Amino acid sequence: MPPIRRFQYHRPRFSLPLSSPRLSFRPTVCRHASTSTHHPPTLLTRLRTLFVSTTIVFSLGTLYFYITDTRASIHRYIVPPLLRLLYPSAEASHHAGTSALRTLYSLNSHPRERSGPILPITVFGQPLASPLAISAGLDKNAEVPDVLFALGAAIVEVGGVTPLPQPGNAKPRVFRLPSIEALINRYGLNSEGVDAVAARLRKRVRRFARASGKGVGQRGEDWVCSGEADVPVGSLQEGRLLAVQIGANKATDLENAEAVKRDYMLGVKELGKFADVLVVNVSSPNTAGLRGLQDGGKLRGLLGAVVGEAKRISLSRRERLRVMVKVSPDEDSEGQVRGVCGAVVGTGVDGVIVGNTTTTRPGIQGLGAEESAVTSELGGYSGPAMFEKTLDLVGRYRTLLDEAVLGEKDTERKVIFASGGITDGKRATEVLEKGASVAMVYTALVSTRVSPVPFIVCPSLLSIVDDAADIISMGTDL
Repeated sequence: MPPIRRFQYHRPRFSLPLSSPRLSFRPTVCRHASTSTHHPPTLLTRLRTLFVSTTIVFSLGTLYFYITDTRASIHRYIVPPLLRLLYPSAEASHHAGTSALRTLYSLNSHPRERSGPILPITVFGQPLASPLAISAGLDKNAEVPDVLFALGAAIVEVGGVTPLPQPGNAKPRVFRLPSIEALINRYGLNSEGVDAVAARLRKRVRRFARASGKGVGQRGEDWVCSGEADVPVGSLQEGRLLAVQIGANKATDLENAEAVKRDYMLGVKELGKFADVLVVNVSSPNTAGLRGLQDGGKLRGLLGAVVGEAKRISLSRRERLRVMVKVSPDEDSEGQVRGVCGAVVGTGVDGVIVGNTTTTRPGIQGLGAEESAVTSELGGYSGPAMFEKTLDLVGRYRTLLDEAVLGEKDTERKVIFASGGITDGKRATEVLEKGASVAMVYTALVSTRVSPVPFIVCPSLLSIVDDAADIISMGTDL
């Protein structure tokens, strides 16, 4: 038998020369034959694309103009309930509204009135777009005056501003009475102080000068404040005036006449150059002893000092800095009203704001248990129920101021701003016909009837002017 031979497997050996290229394996891509050919877009396709694009742009533009228009119903019926839900506290909603206004204005998305002058008048020799103003309290620290002007107000009053910063009274200090659209507040002149407000107004003036190409810094400020810009130095807009309200600090001894003068004079010196009108507040019910400054002798001394400093400031500008005094609706005896009128005419003050919040509680009959409890809170009351009192006082001040002026030579007629309970065009018209030059609103803009924050109250603001324009013919001498 032949021998079995074993099979041995030897692994083949391969060697590639060092200089040989590496082998590469590339997948083969199979391309299928196209079953269609490329056609350029037809005229119909192009028209369709153009139509869709135009519609989108037009819709966005229309939406922008709608939501930034003061008359849009969204500001009354949609945003207010949402904000009340988010901010149950009246004060918190106030701060949220101010913040929202400031942000919207920076984005050029704030509500604005686009119809132009509705009922032109002349006040302090200045032509104004309407007889409507916004009272102090809405913009305490001059954060959003331009936005409030945009809502349609011809005059915006900011403040009150105290010499030193002060927090005001303890919280909670603002209370709503929704069923009668009223408020009770005891803020106590909470203020960032003269320096902070002056810095904010200075920055605003310098920004205006820079945008006008008239220099930066002090040079631009001087150009505006001298009146060379041909616009009111406070509002920086034709047909508008900026009023700045000044007050005394809570810690000041209000029995010390010199200490009181120092407080108010600091406000005049620091804020007067940026204002068209200075308002001397001697009527807040939430600062103990402040209303005592309405006494004849004290008031004359204080107003005389303020007017003297205002005249000095006026020497360096084209339009004179005007001075008004804000009086209380509660100091309403014949002697008290005559005393105020005598002090106003005797010291050269330009007018009176009638009035402020009241310590009384009109119109609270029939409230529910919860709201009745609110009425016992300390503070100043404001709301529609104050209107009859305001109307009566406007008439009395008009008569007595005119009588006092008759005995003075070269004295122009004193101006009256009416404030208190003005909620619609009919009431605005009544105070104008009673002798006021301007109707001021505040609670109507922040009451729960419309909204707890300012930027959603535009319809209320403009409806007052619209209604008044329907009742008072154009060109009426106010």
